[in-house]
Amino acid sequence: MTPYGSFTFFIIIAILLAPTIILGLRGKRFHTYNMLTTIAALGLIFSSSLNQALALILFTIWQVLLIRLYIHYRKQSNGNGIFYSAVFLSILPLAVSKLLPYFSHISVIGFLGISYLTFKGTQIIMEIRDGLIKKELPLSKLLYFILFFPTISSGPIDRYRRFEKDLEAQMSGDDYKQLLYDGINKIFLGFLYKYIIGYSINHFFIANLRFIAHSQFQHHLYYMYAYSLYLFFDFAGYSAFAIGVSYIMGIKSPENFNKPFISRNIKDFWNRWHLSLSFWFRDYVYMRFVFWMTKKKWIKNRNIVSNLGYILLFLIMGFWHGLEIQYILYGIYHALLMVLYNSFERFNKKHKWWPNNKFTHVAAIIITFHFICFGFYIFSGQLFQKGV
Repeated sequence: MTPYGSFTFFIIIAILLAPTIILGLRGKRFHTYNMLTTIAALGLIFSSSLNQALALILFTIWQVLLIRLYIHYRKQSNGNGIFYSAVFLSILPLAVSKLLPYFSHISVIGFLGISYLTFKGTQIIMEIRDGLIKKELPLSKLLYFILFFPTISSGPIDRYRRFEKDLEAQMSGDDYKQLLYDGINKIFLGFLYKYIIGYSINHFFIANLRFIAHSQFQHHLYYMYAYSLYLFFDFAGYSAFAIGVSYIMGIKSPENFNKPFISRNIKDFWNRWHLSLSFWFRDYVYMRFVFWMTKKKWIKNRNIVSNLGYILLFLIMGFWHGLEIQYILYGIYHALLMVLYNSFERFNKKHKWWPNNKFTHVAAIIITFHFICFGFYIFSGQLFQKGV
């Protein structure tokens, strides 16, 4: 059963979380029950595919063993060799699941949510190495974090230290009442976004473009803007569901969107769109690449290093979506935008060519919006479709 894909799913989850709500309103801890709820919800989600369920179990065992072995290793040594091996092995199942379908019709490794579970496991290994996670990781907490069902399929991507803080926090009945209220509001917002606005754009506009557009150019132009809006409302709606259910379970999962279509530039956009993924790639790809290049001193020009970091980041992000041409070009497109804006930003600091006032602020939003929509148009693959 697809998470948040039907009203039946919401009804079952509401029944499962009823004891959580009762315990929370009484000011009692409920995380032990929620761990059992997560197992039940995962059983529901993967009930239609035994192969995916088995892949999830094997993947979880793999990640837990890697993390435990790396913790044991860190007690003995601080070398980098095992660290790089652990990160590689953590990412390996995801890489194989992404690449295998292009070379074989057999796909026994992939399952719903493998990307986001991989990001969690890899993040833990990196933060153990950085000394940010110093204490032991109880198996129950580790499994609960990795398998937390509200965010399993598409995030938001949480951080272990933030997640653990919520687990250990003492919460009164009044505190939980407010969290429950916020969670229900998020769920209703999700219904508005995904099942009313998003559905309407897709069903009544995009599906009827052949009757609305009078030329191929109009068709592609209308599709570009409609698809961009649909993608936002559909994904933001899903994220609102995931965050709302998380709140009800006492976990304040991070936000995923912050009004992305009022971004003033491409950097601002990536600080507003799919925040948990954007920040994950920023912290664990871009920042580490820049630090590594600076430490090695192979390239002394910081601007060149920064631009190379953006190119690496967005190429990886493009390939992560898939090997289809639209995803690769989408990554290249955003890498190019970041490099160009980075250069423009440095130029403008020196020459003050683009002043900062209300008019230029509005103009920047409009310009950025069009560049963003064209990026989503590339992402959709419609650019490579023949005919209307």
